[in-house]
Amino acid sequence: MSDWFTMDQVDADTYILSEYRHWEENHCYLLNGTERSLLIDTGLGICNIQDEVLSLTCKPVTAVATHIHWDHVGGHKYFPDFYAHSEELDWLNGGFPLSRETVQSMVTDRCDLPAGFDVSTYEMFQGVPTRVLQDRDTIDLGGRVVEVLHTPGHSPGHMCFWEEARGYLFTGDLVYKDTLFAYYPSTDPDEYLKSLEKIAELPAKRVFPAHHSLEIEPEIVLRMRDAFRELKENGQLHHGSGTFQYGDWAVWL
Repeated sequence: MSDWFTMDQVDADTYILSEYRHWEENHCYLLNGTERSLLIDTGLGICNIQDEVLSLTCKPVTAVATHIHWDHVGGHKYFPDFYAHSEELDWLNGGFPLSRETVQSMVTDRCDLPAGFDVSTYEMFQGVPTRVLQDRDTIDLGGRVVEVLHTPGHSPGHMCFWEEARGYLFTGDLVYKDTLFAYYPSTDPDEYLKSLEKIAELPAKRVFPAHHSLEIEPEIVLRMRDAFRELKENGQLHHGSGTFQYGDWAVWL
C-alpha cells in the first residue's frame, strides 16, 4: 500500500481505498465476487490505484463510477473494462463542462501532492464504456449482485449501488457528511430530492459515501430527505437560494 492510499477492510471481500491527502477525501470501493471484482469509483488519478486493487484481488476488475466527475474517474485509465450511465456518455467524449485547466487547479487545491507528480500532464479521462447502465440494472460478480440505482441531482447520470444481500448502499456524492453540492448548472435540486426519496426506502444497514467521514449511519438519508422536503415546501429548493446547515452536513444550492 502506497502512502497515497489508505485501505480499510469492511468484510472478507469488501475494501475501501481512500485518498485522505486531498481535501475531498475520496473513497473508492472494491467488491470481490467469486468470478470478478467491481471497483466503484477510481478516485483522483494522482497515483495508480490499479497497483492497490491488484494486491486485493486476483479476479478480473470492472470499474464503475457513481458519476463522471474528474475526481471519480481519475483512475479509469487503468481499467479498460468500465461501465457508465447513459446520461453522462457525452462527458466521456469531450463534453465535460469544465476546462482541463480548471480541473488541474482543483487537483492541486488543498492537496499534499506526492513527490514527482506533474499536474501539467493531468488529463481528464475519456473513453467508451464496455457497458451502458440504466436504472435497476444488475451487476453479477459471482456470489454478489449489485443493483444500479439512477439517482440524479448531483449530476444527470449519478448512480448509487445497492447490494441487498448485505444491506450495503454506496451513495457516491448523493449522500455524505459535509457540504453537498447542488449549485452547479449541471445539478438539479428537485431531482436530488427525488433521489433521496428513492434510496430512503431501502433497508440499508451500511452507507458508504464517496467523500469525507466513513462514520456515517443510514439514518442520515432520512434526515437529508426530510430537509430537502422542507426546503421544497418553503420554496428554497432551487439554484441560488444559498447554503443550508444541518449539523453534520449541509447543502449548497
